[in-house]
Amino acid sequence: MELAEVRDLSGQVLDEVEKAIVGKRDSLELVLLGFLADGHVLLEDYPGLAKTLAARSFAQTLSMRFARIQFTPDLMPSDVTGSSIWNQRDSDFEFRPGPIFTNLLLSDEINRAPPKTQAALLEAMQERQVTIEGETHLLERPFLVIATQNPIEYEGTYPLPEAQLDRFLLRTAIGYPSKADEIEVLGRRIDRETDDVELEHVVDRTMLLEMQKAVERVYVAESVRSYCVELVIGTRDSESSAVGASPRGSLALLKLARGKAALAGRDYVVPDDVKAIAVPALAHRLVLRPELWVQRVSAEDVVLDVLSSVPTPRADDLEPAARS
Repeated sequence: MELAEVRDLSGQVLDEVEKAIVGKRDSLELVLLGFLADGHVLLEDYPGLAKTLAARSFAQTLSMRFARIQFTPDLMPSDVTGSSIWNQRDSDFEFRPGPIFTNLLLSDEINRAPPKTQAALLEAMQERQVTIEGETHLLERPFLVIATQNPIEYEGTYPLPEAQLDRFLLRTAIGYPSKADEIEVLGRRIDRETDDVELEHVVDRTMLLEMQKAVERVYVAESVRSYCVELVIGTRDSESSAVGASPRGSLALLKLARGKAALAGRDYVVPDDVKAIAVPALAHRLVLRPELWVQRVSAEDVVLDVLSSVPTPRADDLEPAARS
């Protein structure tokens, strides 16, 4: 698949999803970039802001099998992965797969489940496989996770440890709509005469995998690669950070910037591609010094400070032709 086709298909996917979610093109593009980079997405936002709807809409548009798990304090790992059940007819154990055996999994309010259950999911996210009673079960690709968290109501929750947050390629939010967009939402609901939004299939699972492979061909100049690493090192050296981003942060910048370039119709990455995705790619990987809570300094502020302090590469050798 050519990169021009990736750009066109991605635009069609976003246009279709926007039939369900009005006025949030930038947030939806970030989710799609995560999918193109074969990564998982963490949506952290207030209730009622279309997090579940976004996941369902992408599943419909990308023709992916979809499953949703509502995480609760009593959820067991076997409720996620499945388990072996004794089959009296065959006098043997029969494996019954859990909801994790799908293409797009919505892990709703992931921080409400205990750490053991969270770990069962996050292992699958990293390895794309599930081990149950000594037997390994591979997950069909694409296997993508959209997990949600509520930034309020922390009582009774189990916050994800930093090592587990690091496994999400990016973190973003949908956000409240503007007044005009919210009026448009009401108008579309009146016209539909139903709560359900039916979306057309734009690509299938095989085409999505081809799109992911095409994005891997986007050229990244040495200067841009160095820029990605310097940004990550900047988060480690920041006086505000107790712990900076790991090399996973550098890889996240690389993969998301490639997708950003492909959506722009380019076969090479420019520094602006990296800047555009730096905050969602890096902020959730930082641990700030505890005393900064009083000053209301956020991880997003730290990444923005790093972006303003690290010199931007020159444009001399960014294109593929410059390799020769």
